[in-house]
Amino acid sequence: MYIDSHCHFDFDVFDERRDALMKACLSAGVSGFLVPGVKRSSWSKLSNLQQGYSQWRVAYGLHPYFLSESADDDLGYLGDQCEGGNAIAIGEIGLDNWPGSFDMAVQISIFCQQLSIAKSLKLAVIIHARKSYDLVFKCLRKTGFQHGGVIHAFNGSVEQAKRFIDLGFVLGIGGTITYPRAKKAHRTLTMLDKEAFVLETDSPDMPLCGRQGEINTPLSVIDVAKHVASLKSMTVEEVANQANKNLLTVFPKWNEDVF
Repeated sequence: MYIDSHCHFDFDVFDERRDALMKACLSAGVSGFLVPGVKRSSWSKLSNLQQGYSQWRVAYGLHPYFLSESADDDLGYLGDQCEGGNAIAIGEIGLDNWPGSFDMAVQISIFCQQLSIAKSLKLAVIIHARKSYDLVFKCLRKTGFQHGGVIHAFNGSVEQAKRFIDLGFVLGIGGTITYPRAKKAHRTLTMLDKEAFVLETDSPDMPLCGRQGEINTPLSVIDVAKHVASLKSMTVEEVANQANKNLLTVFPKWNEDVF
């Protein structure tokens, strides 16, 4: 059994093929999906879709990419949405320091407020961190957040990885690991304990090597597991089982009866 710990299965690009793709995933052994929300306008759709797919788990958050679409009162609704929408985490949240990104001071303020909400609800978080690992770490320390979560699409150093792991986080490993040029990502993964990672696709984005320009899907998590197995000298089954165990450790609400 494979779990895709980060896929945007609610995005419009999947609307015409979602049911068929779900069937294909289940037939292939991909039978768990964590779908994080990215903006308030998408939370209702995500919540409704989750009711129809028992294999989905969901989170809600304000992604730094979409802050230009946010309203001042969005944060006020986040806690209620998480409590009423069967959330197992708050996310996708974080900081994006790519050139041209939203004002960083505003990003930091909204990120810290979302961490505080997660802290008050005792929920883990799913963190987007692009060229911002040190800033993210400072925000985690500043808010005293101690409920762990996932650092999505981790591509940092071993030292940065260990700092997050010490705070109760696991690292999301996805399509980047399939590229031969991703030497730092390969080296970091080989040096970390097997308890440190989960598998993800970031569908429909982050296509695997050789599939650039294609719409990525949760089926790709199988190939991600194969690459991790090669780098970690494990079998694919061992990788899938370990990743699932790691995921359930950081998201203890996954198997609660409410789902």
